[in-house]
Amino acid sequence: MSHEIPLSKPDITQLEIDAVVQTMMSDRLSIGPVQEQFEHLVAARTERDHAIACSSGTAGLHMALLALGIGPGDEVITTPFSFIASSNAILYVGAKPVFVDICPRSLNMDPDRIEAAITPRTKAILAVETFGNPEYMDVYEQIAARHEMPMIEDCCEALGCTLKGRPCGSFGRVGVFGFYPNKQITTGEGGMIVTSDRRLADMCRSLRSQGRPVPGGLVSGPSSPASVGGLDAPPPTLSTGSWLLHERLGYNYRLSEIHAAIGVGQMKRLDEIVAKRQAVARMYMNKLMDSPDLMLPTIRSDATMSWFVFVLRLATSYTREERDRIIAGLRRHEVGAADYFPCIHLQPFYRQMFGYKPGDFPIAESVSQRTIAVPFYNSMTQRDVDFVSQTLGLMLSRENLSRG
Repeated sequence: MSHEIPLSKPDITQLEIDAVVQTMMSDRLSIGPVQEQFEHLVAARTERDHAIACSSGTAGLHMALLALGIGPGDEVITTPFSFIASSNAILYVGAKPVFVDICPRSLNMDPDRIEAAITPRTKAILAVETFGNPEYMDVYEQIAARHEMPMIEDCCEALGCTLKGRPCGSFGRVGVFGFYPNKQITTGEGGMIVTSDRRLADMCRSLRSQGRPVPGGLVSGPSSPASVGGLDAPPPTLSTGSWLLHERLGYNYRLSEIHAAIGVGQMKRLDEIVAKRQAVARMYMNKLMDSPDLMLPTIRSDATMSWFVFVLRLATSYTREERDRIIAGLRRHEVGAADYFPCIHLQPFYRQMFGYKPGDFPIAESVSQRTIAVPFYNSMTQRDVDFVSQTLGLMLSRENLSRG
């Protein structure tokens, strides 16, 4: 095989292309009915009353924290093993992320460590479904309820996953999805807040559109006739000046109609997309399950995965340097690979700001130095998976031989 196998690539069909063209030929390129349709589809899929489209998952997390009233002096419990946006959003509002170490099986926060991290300043738990694994989301939800604080579900990597029959996005007070091109569905760039808390939804609608007021004090859910045109829609006449009235500090976190059109097409195909990703994951599992050098993802029997990425872990005998050489070797053979994820607390900015050092969260650090994300996307064939697996096997053999 001579062609490159990228780490990821989106699955765009004529359905999405036609939807974008139709939207571009309309007279609404922002703040329109396509956004509302996209919101309705995501709200229904996640069994939430409200969905608020926004420009990214990061923007969604920022608004969710603001809407919950979290700010300077507050603490939010979260994981050090995640994409950095989950923690950065906490800093955006002036609060402090308080990390707890992870469970080595699920790679999510160890629920037994959360209670010990709660202080009088703790105002929320921000739980991340790492690589889309929903394990413990129900437990985090119970811990948050017991301490009378909200839980924010960072489900940016988990659209289409379920735990005990509940869809990801339905846990806690509010959930946030991301639609970057490597996610299960994409809008190019984009995100979605989901909640059944009407006041929180209204606040997020205001925040995403420069702090404009909510008509009537509260806005109904995305499927209600009262919200046709959305909070963002300018009134029929501008004589009252309400389109230029801003009740609070807001942001331009809107999602364009063009991006939403891609999202509508992707949501209509979500079951097909999830099935494709599950099939690719099974190919990898079957091909690599007998390797003594690898630890494969572990999924509970009462959970379903839609597979954001496929991340392997090297056996504990491997070092970070060996892992990095294996990744470099895969790339030399035109096989995409990456180190998902470097620990947040060891990123230069966090070390400088908070004084974190190696050893602070040993399980997350041990996992982080041995992870390899391999190519994973909907159109991968058995031949592609075989080539990736064989090339990985070759790189592992070279490392083992170099050990003497």
